[in-house]
Amino acid sequence: MESAAGPSQAPLSSVPARLSLARRLSPLVLALSGACLQPGADPQVPAPVEAPEVGEAVLPAERKGQELVACGQLFHVGVPVVLWYDQGGYDAYSTALHFDAPASGRAVEDGELRYQPGRRVDGRPGEYQVTPGSKDLEALQGAVDLFVVHYDACGCSRQCFKILHDRRCLSVQFMLDVDGTVYQTLDLRERAWHAAKANTRSVGVEIANFGARRVGDEAGLAALEELHPEDEQGRFVEFPAWMEPLDIRTPGFRARPRHPERIEGPMQGGTYAQYDFTAEQYASLARLNAALCRVLPRIEPDAPRDASGRVLDRVLDDATYESFSGVVGHHHVSAAKQDPGPAFDWEGHLASVRALLGAP
Repeated sequence: MESAAGPSQAPLSSVPARLSLARRLSPLVLALSGACLQPGADPQVPAPVEAPEVGEAVLPAERKGQELVACGQLFHVGVPVVLWYDQGGYDAYSTALHFDAPASGRAVEDGELRYQPGRRVDGRPGEYQVTPGSKDLEALQGAVDLFVVHYDACGCSRQCFKILHDRRCLSVQFMLDVDGTVYQTLDLRERAWHAAKANTRSVGVEIANFGARRVGDEAGLAALEELHPEDEQGRFVEFPAWMEPLDIRTPGFRARPRHPERIEGPMQGGTYAQYDFTAEQYASLARLNAALCRVLPRIEPDAPRDASGRVLDRVLDDATYESFSGVVGHHHVSAAKQDPGPAFDWEGHLASVRALLGAP
């Protein structure tokens, strides 16, 4: 089993060739050679190195806190990413409780795994597509073709990890907090437990949001309203006092739905209502999704659609599920789920991902 320290010191033996020579030479060599200088610049001072592209491999010494990990290698995302071995990170490798035992409800016993190491072929216990601890990125690229988008129904990433890890013995590769901070809890080579039948072929993200309620559920809708009061600037998220501390990394951040009013829409044959995600979440999710499309190129920057071209609001039939590769909601995988919900801006999100990829 991988240690909690994770792959921070893993050798990057397969850095893509597109990593420019300038980024691999030392500033001293650049200065002596006069390479990459801006016109008129002091020949002893190297020009600033261009930021890597989304999904580009990054050397450990160049890590800026904006990288994801796949098979022990770092890849640029372009927004803050807190890894499981960072201070303040959430470690799904750990078999111990991350938080103190809850006063009520089930707490997972120490020693239980919350994920499956590697990517084992479904139904074949001894056969792996990606072996535990593997640094074979090509094998991972062949195994994963889905990015599953969830809302966490918890409101913030701290509470999400408490429920997943400490209460339910589950995991997910990424969590996305209200301020746009991305948390990675496992190397992408690991099979997280987040989307049932899709776990082996997917990576997933839990976006912090209090979720959707069925229209007609007056108690549920009233609770949703209490969580989203108004001030002079519009709607904001009012976290219950019992959830403190929230550990949102942006000091003083007040989460505001990007769309000011409650959004209603069809999900799984019913009508649901939900408050939107924050603008910061949409911006970070687009970067994360684009990076995943580059690192795991079988993930296409599109979602399942009906005959009219609309993103499907219901579970996929078996044939469509087996043949589709790209971005899916949890509701596309399971008929019992509604996330990411009717408020999620599929078209806006996918357009942002394509723009980052330079794709039509």
